[in-house]
Amino acid sequence: MASLLEKIQTLISANLHALVDRALEANSLKVFDEYIRQIESNLEALEDSAATVGGTVKTLRRKYEEFAAAAEKLDRDIDTLILKGKDDLAAAAQAELNTKQELAQEYYEQWQTQEEQYQQMLAMRRKLEARLTSIKQEREQLRALLELAEAKQVARKTIKSLNDLSSAGDDEVTAMAEAIRARIDQEDARLEMASQSLSDQIDEVVGSDEIDRQLEERRRRLLSAAGDEGTNSQEAQG
Repeated sequence: MASLLEKIQTLISANLHALVDRALEANSLKVFDEYIRQIESNLEALEDSAATVGGTVKTLRRKYEEFAAAAEKLDRDIDTLILKGKDDLAAAAQAELNTKQELAQEYYEQWQTQEEQYQQMLAMRRKLEARLTSIKQEREQLRALLELAEAKQVARKTIKSLNDLSSAGDDEVTAMAEAIRARIDQEDARLEMASQSLSDQIDEVVGSDEIDRQLEERRRRLLSAAGDEGTNSQEAQG
């Protein structure tokens, strides 16, 4: 379980800028496709594990409630037995009450531990789903960017050929070369805007991940505080 959560945390905290740089250097989307494949695979594994842990949480909670209710009834019965002067029965019931209270406390602690892990898994699933959505969007942006870069490369080769021809003094060819140069300038401008847009989107995603991390830390503190209060309450009952 720990290894799965570690893998997912690594995927969530992956540097998107580095992924973009690697894709651009390789002029390929393979690095993005592999990242998406890993997210989808680990998301499926996380959902299976979360379902198992969620089932355990329900079982532990049910067990705790059963023993807590039984202990509460015994506690009332002991008072009744004492008032009726049946001390032997009261002593036996007290021993049974002690056992049930101990078991109830054990189930409560296990329930709280599993509940915390379950909530952590649900939070990580939400983050992973959000990252999957965003990375698919970034892939489409990058695909358009690579196609634009490829078009530029083809155009540059064409210009070189036209320049070779224009050296012979063909005015028509020279005009065509100038027209292509103008289009290249436009493509450069579009490429710059697309790159900036992609960078801004990545910054936004990375920034939102930081906010999610801070909220998750706050959520863990609140859950821990709530768990401490619940434990204190149980100890007071005991």
